[in-house]
Amino acid sequence: MRKNEPQSPVTEPGQVGAANPRIEYAKRLEAHEAVAATFERRHLRVGNAKLGTIGVGIVIAFLALYNGLISAMWILAPVIVFVGLGVWHEYILRAKAHADTAAALYRKGLARIDDNWAGSGATGERFRDPNHVYADDLDLFGRGCLFELLSTARLPMGEERLAKWLCAASPVEKIVERQKIVFKLRDRLDLREDIAVVGEDLRARIDPAPLIAWAETKPVLKSSGFRFVCAALAVAALIALAYLFLRETIWPVALVLGIELGVYAKWRRHAERVMESLHSNAEGLSLFGQILERIEREQFVSPHLQAATAELTQGGQPASRTIRDLARIVYWIDGREGMLAKIVDLPLLYSLQAAFAADAWRKRWGTKMRAWMEIAGEVEALLSLASYSFEHPADPPPEFVSGEHADGGACAVVPTFDGQELGHPLIPNAQCVRNSVRLDASTRVMLVSGSNMSGKSTLLRTVGINVVLAMAGAPIRGNSLRLTPVALGTRIRSSDSLQEGRSNFYTEILHIRRVFDLFNGNAPLLFLFDELLEGTNSKDRHIGAEGLLRALIDRGAIGIVTTHDLALTAVTASVGQTIRNFHFQDHVEDGQMRFDYKLREGVVAKSNAIELMRLIGLTV
Repeated sequence: MRKNEPQSPVTEPGQVGAANPRIEYAKRLEAHEAVAATFERRHLRVGNAKLGTIGVGIVIAFLALYNGLISAMWILAPVIVFVGLGVWHEYILRAKAHADTAAALYRKGLARIDDNWAGSGATGERFRDPNHVYADDLDLFGRGCLFELLSTARLPMGEERLAKWLCAASPVEKIVERQKIVFKLRDRLDLREDIAVVGEDLRARIDPAPLIAWAETKPVLKSSGFRFVCAALAVAALIALAYLFLRETIWPVALVLGIELGVYAKWRRHAERVMESLHSNAEGLSLFGQILERIEREQFVSPHLQAATAELTQGGQPASRTIRDLARIVYWIDGREGMLAKIVDLPLLYSLQAAFAADAWRKRWGTKMRAWMEIAGEVEALLSLASYSFEHPADPPPEFVSGEHADGGACAVVPTFDGQELGHPLIPNAQCVRNSVRLDASTRVMLVSGSNMSGKSTLLRTVGINVVLAMAGAPIRGNSLRLTPVALGTRIRSSDSLQEGRSNFYTEILHIRRVFDLFNGNAPLLFLFDELLEGTNSKDRHIGAEGLLRALIDRGAIGIVTTHDLALTAVTASVGQTIRNFHFQDHVEDGQMRFDYKLREGVVAKSNAIELMRLIGLTV
């Protein structure tokens, strides 16, 4: 069984360990673990110092208040020391948490390199659509699936962008541009680490959808002049209160408060509407501002990312500072439930001031929130692909080509798929058997026969998942892949549904119908069908399969069909030479069924069903 050994790619100046991702990750992991250990020791020392300070404070309080031996002012000394230690302790804990997060980032990276990553990352289950034309068949989402392997995103918008790229092919111009960006970002480990550390804290603190919805809603409190009136009334209330204490005259306070009560009666309901609709976490916004700031100061080579950072810095001030301004407003809004805020709410018009600030921010910056979120999401998705590329330096980018001219037929140009030594990225490298597949004008359809467990379904998934990687802009698992941009449609899994009253066969043909619907798009179709029409009898299967394949070929599609029904392989004679037979084979050795999972030309010579029954003790 021939394996594809990793080869060291040609590296550009400045690339960080591109040929040795394991060495680079291990070095960084060791450094961060050492930092975490240092801060752990400081954490223990400062914690003990805080306990000691409390003990000293108790002694001083006893000597001052009980015995009167020293002044009570000495009690302030341990209080001040304790506050200072508390601030220092918070810094130490944050630094240790950041070092731990960075160390975890490289542990996961090493686990992906070692093929021990399943169950350690985000599964993307929320993006799962049972009606998608290939996602479930190709294991895009779920534990141990492609999304978990690829995604290093922490932000919801980063995960959404990556899932979108996996579920829908981009135009080839954007794919090629994305390939170039991914290559340039491969060695930006510092950028990936910085965003990962901040993003880990942000993951559960920001929900982009309601925040964008609030930002794009028209402001409720539109009058900037009335906002000035509210500010003037707050100042007048402070002056009136000062006058009350100095001159003991209450009428100015009564006058100002009376006017403010009238203002509240008219505007409080509108202010509450503004504040209640702003569903966001202030700390999450602050962290999001840090991520934008990190993106803003990165010197990107790609014109596309340069334009993105320009978008973040136009408009008078950087997006990061603008988001932090909103975070401060949200802190004020959240604080209105506190006792002090309730006391000063009327004289200072606290709630109205906060609502006016929020609406003023929304009026000026609200239309930009979606773009800022999308930029952050795209950068995270690109960094996910860059991480995958860095960790698998032997995996090349695909090459996109135009189709080939056919000899006659309804379709003049036929798409091309030429993959050399393709492997499945979800199968550990030590176990992965690679095969070459070529579909073009001379071989429109590969009809693959073989016994159970011989590798037919895995071949389909290998081809399909490499197409998904290619059309997302990621490297493929193989020596090379040349393909025409295609629409991908699969039918590998299907089962009956008692709830919907559907048989396995009916479910299968419904899914095939969705694959046929892809002809309504602009790209040619690449189809992958496993055990075609297995839910019906042999005669109907033969007639139905022949009709389906003729229809697919006439419409310019290419694809692979597998079957364990050897009678179906005869369809090649009736449809024509554009369909070629291939097979997987097996043999019995030492009382066990053995497979080499290598694709061969021709029809399989035998089936293993009877032999399998004998091997498990069923008499036949």
